[in-house]
Amino acid sequence: MARIIAIANQKGGVGKTTTTVNLAAALARTPQRVLLVDLDPQGNATMGSGVDKRELGASATDVLLGEVPIAKAIVRTEEGYDLLPGNIDLTAAELQLMDLDHRELRLKHALEISRGKYDFILIDCPPSLSLLTLNALTAADSVLVPMQCEYYALEGLTALLQTIDALKGRLNPELEIEGVLRTMFDVRNNLANAVSTELTNHFGDLVFRTIIPRNVRLAEAPSHGRSIVNYDKASRGGIAYLGLAGEVLRRQRERTQAVKETTA
Repeated sequence: MARIIAIANQKGGVGKTTTTVNLAAALARTPQRVLLVDLDPQGNATMGSGVDKRELGASATDVLLGEVPIAKAIVRTEEGYDLLPGNIDLTAAELQLMDLDHRELRLKHALEISRGKYDFILIDCPPSLSLLTLNALTAADSVLVPMQCEYYALEGLTALLQTIDALKGRLNPELEIEGVLRTMFDVRNNLANAVSTELTNHFGDLVFRTIIPRNVRLAEAPSHGRSIVNYDKASRGGIAYLGLAGEVLRRQRERTQAVKETTA
């Protein structure tokens, strides 16, 4: 049964899509069965996976509105994972969802059909607390939060955690924090180092040991429709995302072992 992880942060430009695409590719290399769900109307995760968002036969929009079964909308990527693509149509879909019953549960119900086919389902969320993001958080087992090490980002993280707590009480009581991921990190920046220290002191083990650096090759990869693992896995960015995949797998093994010990 797949673990569903929403990659979310209400602040834009923190590396959500970069993390979703590259973590999906890295997990697929391990190998794990991975589905990436692009819920961002910008469709960057779709393009970064090598799929043209302008030429989709079916997309996440059709699935959310119940017009197409999820199996018919999923496409296979050259990166080794499956993709439920998204594009600008998601903006219109969000407006239509407003008038539907159980609108926050549409993605959850759709994913239940395919959940048994995968080990991980990663959801790329929009940079806002929209109905699309609520669908992702309601469907997810956990939230992975990418953030830059700057003080405004700390405020955004606090707001997101408050949102998650509120959502747990109403829609998804089992929702957990998968971890906080430091992205676009420059070790030469004293402020970044100070915020990183504050982050680890406050959140402890919730902070991933892996740090994603600022890296030219990592920035180039999306323009080629490829993940960094496919484009240049030996680069600093490639090594970092392979390390993140290892941490995610280790945490999943620890959860599985804890469940076995509890039920024994």
